[in-house]
Amino acid sequence: MAKCAVCGKEKVFFKQVSHSHRKSTKTWSPNLRTVTTIINGERKKMQVCAKCLRTANKETK
Repeated sequence: MAKCAVCGKEKVFFKQVSHSHRKSTKTWSPNLRTVTTIINGERKKMQVCAKCLRTANKETK
């Protein structure tokens, strides 16, 4: 499933309304990246959104 392992951001569904008021469904997916991290001495792959990845890079510097 498309979900960030850090913040829990996931796919969003909504109705897009045109000028003539016709409704169509639309989805927005988070910008996920697969990242290898070390947790408790083990390497793990996890899906992280780009915003959390940027925040993590700022904290490590």
